[in-house]
Amino acid sequence: MKSGDAPVEARQKHSRTPHWLRRYLALCTAGLVLSLAISAIAATNAAVDGREPLAPLRPPPQLDERAVALGKRLFSDNILSADQNQSCMTCHDLASGGTQHTARPTGQHGQAYRFNAPTVFNVGSIYRLGWRGDFTSLESQNEKILLDEDLMGVTWPVIVDRLSQNQSYTEAFEEVYGHQPDKRAILDALSTFQRSLVTPNSAFDRFISGDSGALSGLEVEGYRLFKDYGCASCHQGANVGGNMFQRFGIFTSPPQGSSSGDGDLGRFTLTHNPADKGVFRVPSLRNVELTGPYFHDGRVTDLSEAIAIMGVSQLGRKLTSDEIKALLAFLKTLTGEYNGSKLQALSSAKHY
Repeated sequence: MKSGDAPVEARQKHSRTPHWLRRYLALCTAGLVLSLAISAIAATNAAVDGREPLAPLRPPPQLDERAVALGKRLFSDNILSADQNQSCMTCHDLASGGTQHTARPTGQHGQAYRFNAPTVFNVGSIYRLGWRGDFTSLESQNEKILLDEDLMGVTWPVIVDRLSQNQSYTEAFEEVYGHQPDKRAILDALSTFQRSLVTPNSAFDRFISGDSGALSGLEVEGYRLFKDYGCASCHQGANVGGNMFQRFGIFTSPPQGSSSGDGDLGRFTLTHNPADKGVFRVPSLRNVELTGPYFHDGRVTDLSEAIAIMGVSQLGRKLTSDEIKALLAFLKTLTGEYNGSKLQALSSAKHY
C-alpha cells in the first residue's frame, strides 16, 4: 500500500457520509463544547460573585391585617367541615410545624387520605401546590380541600349559610370586605392568612446573608454536601424546593410506602402521561426537622432515614453515616421563626 492510500480511502469513506449527517454531527459537537464552556463560566462566576442556589427567606408581604385575622379564625374553625368535626388546623397545626404528625390525614369518613399533609408554613411563595402540583394558587387549592369528600367534604351553600347565620362572622366580613360572606371573600381570607405564615431568620438565612458565624463547621459541611451532591438542583431557591417536579426513584425505586389508591402514581393521575408516573412536586425543606413523617405518603418518620433514602433513590449514592450526620445538621438550620419566635417541635414527638 502506498503511503497516500489510507488518507485517500478515508476521504472516500468521508465522502460517502451524507452531507446532512456530517453537518448534524458537527453542530452537536459544537453545541456540546459551547454548553460545557457556558457551564464552566457560570460555575466560575458563581464562585467569584458568591451566588448560591439557595436564598434567604424574606418576611411576609404587606397584608390586610383584618383579612389575616379573619382568615386565621376561619382556618381554626370546625365550621368549615361537613360534620363540623375538624378544621384546617387539624391537619396543619401551627404549633407543630404547620402539619399533622401522622403518615396521612383522616378524612370525613374515617379513611386515610392518599397523601401526607405538607406544612402550611411558607406556602404563600410556593408556585406549585399539592404533591402532584395540582394548583398554582392558594385560592384554588383551598376550594378543592373544602369540597373534597375525602377531606373537609362540605359544599359552598352550606359554608355560606353557616357563616351568614353567625352574627360575629357577618360583622367581620362586613368590616373587611363590605358585604356578607361569599365564596370569593372566604377564599381570600383563608389565603391571605396563609400568605402571612412565613418563617424567616433561620440560622441558614443569617449565614447566607453574610453572617459566617451563624453555622457550625458541621452545618457548613452539610451545606457543601447538599450542593456538591446535587440536592440543590431540585431543592433550590428561597423555599429550598416547592416549585418543580421530579420522579421519586431516579436511580432505584424507593422502599415500598403505604399509599392507598392512586397515591403513588403522582402527576400521572392528572396528565395521563406514562412519563409522569411517580413524578411529584419537590417539597420545600424549610422547617423540615419539624414536618415529619416524610415523602408523599409519610412512609418515614426519621429524617436521617429519609436522607439515606434520598441519597440512594435520587442521587445514586449510598451516603455514609458522617455524610448523613452533616446533611441532617444542615437541614436543621432551615428552621425559622414565626411571629418572632423560633419554631419548636413542641408536640411532634407524641404523634409518632
